Amino acid sequence: MTTSPRTGTDDGVLGRHEHLPVGEHGAHAGAGIDGAGFEGIDRETIDHVRSVAGRIGANVERVLVGKPEVVRIALVTLLSEGHLLVEDVPGVGKTSLAKALARSIDCSVSRIQFTPDLLPSDVTGVSIFNRSTGDFEFSHGPVFANLVVGDEINRASPKTQSALLECMEERQVTVDNTTYPLDRPFMVVATQNPIEMEGTYALPDAQRDRFAARVSIGYPDPSAELAMIDEHSGHDPLAELGPVSGAAQVRSLIAATSRVFLAGELRRYAIELVGATRRLAELRLGASPRATLHLVRAARAHAALSGREYVVPDDLQAVAVPVLAHRLVLTPEAAAARRSPGELVRALLGKIPVPHAPARR
Repeated sequence: MTTSPRTGTDDGVLGRHEHLPVGEHGAHAGAGIDGAGFEGIDRETIDHVRSVAGRIGANVERVLVGKPEVVRIALVTLLSEGHLLVEDVPGVGKTSLAKALARSIDCSVSRIQFTPDLLPSDVTGVSIFNRSTGDFEFSHGPVFANLVVGDEINRASPKTQSALLECMEERQVTVDNTTYPLDRPFMVVATQNPIEMEGTYALPDAQRDRFAARVSIGYPDPSAELAMIDEHSGHDPLAELGPVSGAAQVRSLIAATSRVFLAGELRRYAIELVGATRRLAELRLGASPRATLHLVRAARAHAALSGREYVVPDDLQAVAVPVLAHRLVLTPEAAAARRSPGELVRALLGKIPVPHAPARR
């Protein structure tokens, strides 16, 4: 486990939005799923959000060639201050995506290589007795960073995996009855291999539910793979990657994104979509209320990346599978029939009527 020194420099913020009060998970105080308390966002600010996020995305795409949709979901997760689970076969760029995103932001970054013998204290930190003072002093673990890269998270034991539960949901760490807050922004980007199951421990449902989105990178198409050979064979683009944004600026982007307007009809559409997963006969566990919150936050971020101050149905539909599918648990019969959670979410998107109310106030 290695931790880079914290820099936290800022190369531009959003003016009057920088110091707006931010509540849990970056949402502004007084703003719930019903949108009460939102003041809206102006055109200049939304253009700035799109511009800065675009620079981060372009930087990441220098490393992850030919996967713009995967990079977009990573940016959506960043702007909604969520956590990202990258799940795919070996060699497709899971760790490269996480490291490229981390290097694109001038903030504190740490990496944890999860192994079966990793202990919870190796993640959160531990109190060490100082003989000179006669007191216990807390030594911070690698989770005390703005962006935490967790490589092969399912290789750690359930006990160690659970060390991230409080960190991911409450943005704090409690050790020896003392609570230590984590700096914002705080994002966990974890990778896991779904194919090689020997020596691994499946993530518990409570942990999977804390990831705002899951992406699978997949194999590149022939043209992208050819470009990768041309660009990566002679040098490592990851080694040349530099930051294009800072921690303070990302905090401002998150605060601004939470002000994107979401109409009442679309809020009810999100609730209906999530609620429908709980009634499917193919599922023994549907999406949670936390999933509803993650869905609307991701939709706001998707709208901001599209240069809009308001959410449209396409935003909710674009993020529905990455946000919802990994939380759904199939029945044995559905699993035997080779149904997939993503397929079920897409089927619901085709069945539930799309609202046609005005998207903006």
